[in-house]
Amino acid sequence: MQTRKIGPFEVSAIGLGAMGLSSGYGPPAPRERAEEVLLGALDAGYTFFDTAAAYGLGHNEILLGEVLGPHRDKFTLASKCGMTTAGGGGRGINGDPKNLKATCEESLRNLKTDVIDLYYLHRWDKRVPIEESVGALGELVAEGKVRTIGLSEVSAQTLRRAHATFPITALQSEYSPWTRNPEIATLDACRELGIAFVAFSPVGRGLLAGNLKPDSVFETADIRFNMPRFNGEAFKENLELFGDFAGLAHAVGCTPAQLCLAWLLQKDPIIVPIPGTANPDHMRENAAAAQVQIAPVLVHCLESLLTPTTPVGGRYASPMQSSVDTERFEHEQ
Repeated sequence: MQTRKIGPFEVSAIGLGAMGLSSGYGPPAPRERAEEVLLGALDAGYTFFDTAAAYGLGHNEILLGEVLGPHRDKFTLASKCGMTTAGGGGRGINGDPKNLKATCEESLRNLKTDVIDLYYLHRWDKRVPIEESVGALGELVAEGKVRTIGLSEVSAQTLRRAHATFPITALQSEYSPWTRNPEIATLDACRELGIAFVAFSPVGRGLLAGNLKPDSVFETADIRFNMPRFNGEAFKENLELFGDFAGLAHAVGCTPAQLCLAWLLQKDPIIVPIPGTANPDHMRENAAAAQVQIAPVLVHCLESLLTPTTPVGGRYASPMQSSVDTERFEHEQ
């Protein structure tokens, strides 16, 4: 697979988001299937794997540690802190420096590694100045437990404040053809500061991959259960976009999921998408997107079909929206 730069690391142009193997879209994947995805990803050329302490409250890090630990020298490892309380305290945004350091110790044990290559602050705890949380992550770098640090779901303003405290290697946020919020300000800030942009949910949480139908029902364990874009009339209207999008993919000569990933790769070389899946076939399909080229006229068609204001409904419901710091378009306010 082609490669891209994330700070000092040269990684596969498309990474693997591991969350869905443990949580987020239903129960954990069967162990045999999870191993097939993870080990198959190494064989397919993935060299960038993304996890977090919050994913399954440790389950995902333990899974990666057990399955990928013996191959640790073959990939760049990213994890996240600040969305759980260490010591079994459960899920909840906690950016206290002591908690971040304790979470890191737990993650190192779970991941069966001596160092995490890229360690993100999963969410900014607005009760704690961003400088304090980032300063604690910088101390982990000095201690040799973390190689570089990143932020997730923060605004350009917060990114600049953090970067002035300690160099930020990567910013992670949702970005896909139908979620264009990074284009408001954070992409420009990343370009200016030399920070990589890691795009999660790059296929629209499954909607732009063709995985959802009008009668799809989300279980309470599925994060889409409470997301405005996936409920009621908004969901029906959003699903109507897929037919034309699939037609564009056919014109390009790829699958709809590959069109999403190829579009992101062509937008800017600083972007590394990290699609997640519990399906080995989808994992290989995503990897092949690195070879897809979209003609300028079809890029224009795509961006005319899916504009920044096209999706009906916000990304998150109010309680979760308050936990992120990202810019929003006026129609989402």
